[in-house]
Amino acid sequence: MELSPEKQLELLEKEYFHLNHVVENFDAKSLTIKAWNVTLAGSLSGAGAFTQHYELLFFAACASVLFWFIDTYWKNFQFAHYQRIGEIEAYFAGRAEHTGCFKISESWSKSYRFKPHKRFYRIMFYPHVVLPHGVMSIALFATFFWLIYK
Repeated sequence: MELSPEKQLELLEKEYFHLNHVVENFDAKSLTIKAWNVTLAGSLSGAGAFTQHYELLFFAACASVLFWFIDTYWKNFQFAHYQRIGEIEAYFAGRAEHTGCFKISESWSKSYRFKPHKRFYRIMFYPHVVLPHGVMSIALFATFFWLIYK
């Protein structure tokens, strides 16, 4: 089925705004993951410090690392959408030929499979991902080992 140029533009515009909405939803979920980390690790470390069961600090640090991995995976999934967003933006800016409609899944799959491990470790140390997970896990591990070996 051949779509008119006007219909293609309309569909591309809808696709663009849908993808922006999806990316914003990923950000909201990332904040939820950060909140879970702070709540769980903070509760465990507080309980461990006040009851002098310092192994709870170790478990809190491990939980922080796991939340850090989850958040990094989540951001990795989110970043796979940026390729398609960029294609659509380039088309509307006149820097690219028509990209076609209905290519969210194809573009996401292609982008996600392109060196996912390299991108994973790069994303892991972005400031908005490393905070609070990385800082919290390092601080909790350091506190645990300091209290155990002092």
